[in-house]
Amino acid sequence: MSAAVHNTDHGSQFPNYRNWSLSADGEGIVWLAVDRADERVNTLGEELLAEFDQVLDYLAENPPRGLVIYSAKEAGFIAGADIREFESFTTADAVTEKVKQGQAVFHKLESLPFATVAAVDGHCLGGGYELALACNYIVATEASDTRIGLPEVKLGILPALGGMTRLTERVGGMKGMTAILTGKMYRARQARGLGMIDEVVGPHANLKWAARRAVLKKRKFRGASFTDRMTNSGPARNLLASQMISKTKKKANPDHYPGPYKMIDLWKEHRDDRDEMFAQEAIQIGELMVSDESRGLQRVFHLMERLKGLGKDKDFKCRRVHVVGAGVMGGDIAAWCALRGMEVTVQDREMKYIEPAIARAKKLFKSKSRSKHEAAATMARFLPDVDGDDVARADVIIEAIFENKDAKQELYKIIEPRMRDDAVLATNTSAIPLEELSTVLKDPTRLVGLHFFNPVAKMPLVEVVYAENTSQQMIQRGSAFCGQISRFPLPVKSSPGFLVNRVLASYMLEAMNVYDSGVSMEEIDAAATHFGMPVGPIELADTVGLDICKSVVGTVGGKDTTKAVAKLTNKIEAGTLGKKSGEGFYKWSNGKPVRETPENIDNIDELAERLMKPFLDECKACSADGIVEDDDLLDAGIIFGTGFAPFRGGPMHYINNGAKA
Repeated sequence: MSAAVHNTDHGSQFPNYRNWSLSADGEGIVWLAVDRADERVNTLGEELLAEFDQVLDYLAENPPRGLVIYSAKEAGFIAGADIREFESFTTADAVTEKVKQGQAVFHKLESLPFATVAAVDGHCLGGGYELALACNYIVATEASDTRIGLPEVKLGILPALGGMTRLTERVGGMKGMTAILTGKMYRARQARGLGMIDEVVGPHANLKWAARRAVLKKRKFRGASFTDRMTNSGPARNLLASQMISKTKKKANPDHYPGPYKMIDLWKEHRDDRDEMFAQEAIQIGELMVSDESRGLQRVFHLMERLKGLGKDKDFKCRRVHVVGAGVMGGDIAAWCALRGMEVTVQDREMKYIEPAIARAKKLFKSKSRSKHEAAATMARFLPDVDGDDVARADVIIEAIFENKDAKQELYKIIEPRMRDDAVLATNTSAIPLEELSTVLKDPTRLVGLHFFNPVAKMPLVEVVYAENTSQQMIQRGSAFCGQISRFPLPVKSSPGFLVNRVLASYMLEAMNVYDSGVSMEEIDAAATHFGMPVGPIELADTVGLDICKSVVGTVGGKDTTKAVAKLTNKIEAGTLGKKSGEGFYKWSNGKPVRETPENIDNIDELAERLMKPFLDECKACSADGIVEDDDLLDAGIIFGTGFAPFRGGPMHYINNGAKA
């Protein structure tokens, strides 16, 4: 072995960089730490990539025995590309040219004549994982925050720094394309099982020791199995591509989200030619990144990051939650809190009312846990408390009983004297203003709304409702609590219906009016999904529950609600409450509405416009009333609270960019 390979005496003479630092050990291994300057998280910005190119040139001229790339930040490896830089691109050609430059850097890494290892701890996503894929070997910790994946599809683009090419080589076409099309972020052991990484070490193991061993033993990824490799073959690609398109259409309209379909076509047409795969990655991302759809999804990402920021408060840590009301909402809120690591007690009038919540919790824990032991440990944190003895120990008390002001106030009279002075008292009311509820409290400033949405385990938004006299500290603690249970907090002014239900009430009321005019339920829902809504308003009403819909429409619907309220009342009295009772407007089977797919609807655009007009008008009214701080937060709340077509960037963004309304 040449002297150059073992030459580590020049360690003190390594070039200096703003975003990278090099060091050498006595075994000829160079350790390259990524540490993006002036940022909490590593992302692949233009300057960082340019410096990485220089580092690789230096190492090619001064080859070590091996190279280990790791992060100097506690926040993770590399979280992906710097999305902020996306917005500077105005043409597809400019994007393509910039991506080709990035591809060239990763090709340089892939071509180094010595062992290269990516040592991953924390998030390794998007461009960060594409960098790791260009290394010979990937080792990752089993830390709770380690995630591996290519989530670019969620931004309406594709992994273009070699991600499609290298991942489908590494794990085969079927596994690779599934990971790319879903954008799933895998835990370390899941990723290892799929072949996406090569080795997993414990969360407290010495990651650098494992990386050092990989260099000394010249380890490389083993490659895909024969079966997995065959899924990249021409005949298999044709068959699998058709299946992928069929599955993708069930989740994403190609008119709204072209990205997944371009990925499938790229892989199907060019997987036999590696160079052409890289070339097409660069071309296709150029077209996608400057599209209106991707711009809208990029905006959604920024809105999501802003909501996350509202949930960060190091001064408040919730460990114990007490939920009063073990119905669908209360029981599911309690279960979600337990799943997120909190000790939870659930109170109701009798044990028989808590038992269904326990059964649902067990089902949730089983589906979300990695093992039976983990599910059992979570269940041990979910405790019935009929008498409410644990109110005095709780950091957060959530009232989730039925929508009746008098009943809620009677409960507060009992709870308040038993609470700690620093505990948060929250209500999950759907529409009743806090000013009305808090009048019975000795300290009305402590009541805050924590309005969850159904289903709790899937809906990411929680409205943090405040009145004029609500303590700012309680608003901050309520928001921090949301962040601690992985939910997006949206501070909302207390008013009938708050934000989300106020908008939805107008939307569902118009749907019922259209239904009364003779348009079928199926056509109404089809028009809404044609616009880009995840489900139509009739299906949404069934999912929320017709009893809840009646309460919301009655509270915030304004004039002309008589027919709608009467229709809902008739169904409620008949016991048809929607999905939860097995029948509402639709009959439900295995959690899905039973319906026929309508034929081509000639006036579908006009019908969609009619349905969405009151929705958008109510958004404008909420903006004028200052229900949330600004229009960006309004857009965020409506996107994450109603599923408003993400590719449109939010209702106010849509309106301000020439929408018909």
